[in-house]
Amino acid sequence: MALRCVFFLRSRTPHLAPLSTAPATREQPAAGPSALPGCRPAEALRPPVPAVDFSNAQEAYRSRRTWELARNLLVLRLCASPALLERHEQLLQMARRLLGQRLFDKLMKMTFYGQFVAGEDQESIRPLIQHNRAFGVGSILDYGVEEDLSSKEAEPKEMESCASTAERDGSSTSKSEKQYQTHLAFGDQRDSIISGAHTYFYASETKCDSHMKTLLHCIEASGKASDDGFLAIKLTSLGRPQFLLQFSGVLTKWRRFFHQMAAEQGQAGHAVMDTKLEVAALQESIAKMGIASRAEIEDWFTPETLGVSGTMDLLEWNSLIDSRTQFAKHLVIPNVQTGHLEPLLSQFTEEEELQMMRILQRMDVLASKAKEAGVRLMVDAEQTYFQPAISYLTLEMQRKFNVEKPLIFNTYQCYLKNAYDNVTLDIELARREGWCFGAKLVRGAYMAQERARAVEIGYEDPINSTYEATNAMYHRCLNYVLEELKHNSKAEVMVASHNEDTVRFTLRRMEELSLHPADNQVCFGQLLGMCDQISFPLGQAGFSVYKYVPYGPVMEVLPYLSRRALENSGIMKGTQRERQLLWQELWRRLCTGNLLYRPA
Repeated sequence: MALRCVFFLRSRTPHLAPLSTAPATREQPAAGPSALPGCRPAEALRPPVPAVDFSNAQEAYRSRRTWELARNLLVLRLCASPALLERHEQLLQMARRLLGQRLFDKLMKMTFYGQFVAGEDQESIRPLIQHNRAFGVGSILDYGVEEDLSSKEAEPKEMESCASTAERDGSSTSKSEKQYQTHLAFGDQRDSIISGAHTYFYASETKCDSHMKTLLHCIEASGKASDDGFLAIKLTSLGRPQFLLQFSGVLTKWRRFFHQMAAEQGQAGHAVMDTKLEVAALQESIAKMGIASRAEIEDWFTPETLGVSGTMDLLEWNSLIDSRTQFAKHLVIPNVQTGHLEPLLSQFTEEEELQMMRILQRMDVLASKAKEAGVRLMVDAEQTYFQPAISYLTLEMQRKFNVEKPLIFNTYQCYLKNAYDNVTLDIELARREGWCFGAKLVRGAYMAQERARAVEIGYEDPINSTYEATNAMYHRCLNYVLEELKHNSKAEVMVASHNEDTVRFTLRRMEELSLHPADNQVCFGQLLGMCDQISFPLGQAGFSVYKYVPYGPVMEVLPYLSRRALENSGIMKGTQRERQLLWQELWRRLCTGNLLYRPA
């Protein structure tokens, strides 16, 4: 089996201390030399968290020239037209034929491209990055180029890249959970996604190396343009997604087995942080299943690996497959439907093992370069059938590189039902192992696609049932992280949201928890070309705020621009606030004779 390859990064598993209490109830350490590392010392009184006025149009658009406001209004208005959006691809093709490539490029730069994309290359984007920085807004660079494939071309390509060798030659006998099976109807992963989420189709390991080189250039560009930049990366650009799909299935089955054992011990429905298996009862259950002899089972659960509590939580349970290689041959779990024992880990070919290694090696190269350049890496969240593996690999990088401060940020999609469990578990893991927690919280980009896939294939919908439930989940996760920041000065979070209520909630909690903007523990993120009325007032008030800044040649970022238009359609149907503020500022400049205003 490829267990040694999958978990090659963990040369040893740190001793996991018992679960700590929730951060809200944790005692503050004493100030002074004896204070624990990472804990906030007593400080002199500082000014309160600055007030931010999101209704002041003059301040919101102080960084923008008048023609830019007009362009913003035009683009947002076009994005709100269902008739135009329905035919936008045909209209773009027609405009390109009528105008020719050169004039078409100019038209795009005057409208959609100019609104949502920073420029074509590293040199052309630098003025915008530096201009925004002068007004308190940093940048998250994102190379926005995507392969221009039709759905008919994309579907078989994705199916091929997600299938294992055994599945392709028909020799596979394992049955993975439905969520982690390939399905032709969802081969084109670009369907129904928003929020600038790029899609990469696997072609070869050489192509993945090319993506890595592009990201290395992006890191250089970010490091040269500012001293506090971010770079967004997608792990599906760095390797074959088949490994991510299979490994996600493994991790999910192992976690569900834990909860199955918990249910047998009368702990069904308990919060994940409160669920602890009685080891003696667990050993008895495993022995009855016939997985291994009682002597072997007792050897797996020793005080050396589990402490002396006599119980096991989910983090300790996960450490079994991380470190106990002698446990590999016994990794079988019962199938609830059939009652038979099934292997947890799949067989991997030598080439598939190499592909796994290469993903981790590419991540390591990028992280090392980012550390050298002073750039932080933000690993984007992706579809739920890839995400467990993506999060696992991101945690491995955080263990290695988040030593002094967060260099690697994981992304948590709060429209998922298990978002709170994921956040609380990872924070607890960071506490126990002593590395710096870094997170980006988003609502999510794949809701329609995920729901349709769950219905079609036949598994539980992973998405919260309502928008209100997603909001509640976002605020619950955010509040937990902010509480952690209160007691841990080395943890950081990015609140990536266009929702003004969420931003206000964050500001209020920062004030209540005495999290000052000068600490740079909390930052905010919005997409370039959207919600300037949130980003720039925050930046000018002294908060850390960033724009997601895509760049690339006009024709190669058209797929991204199409999604920007579609996303804005949904947003504009729900609110008119941004347009109202833009009109207000344009009218003010007209009435005061200031139409030729140039930002200082």
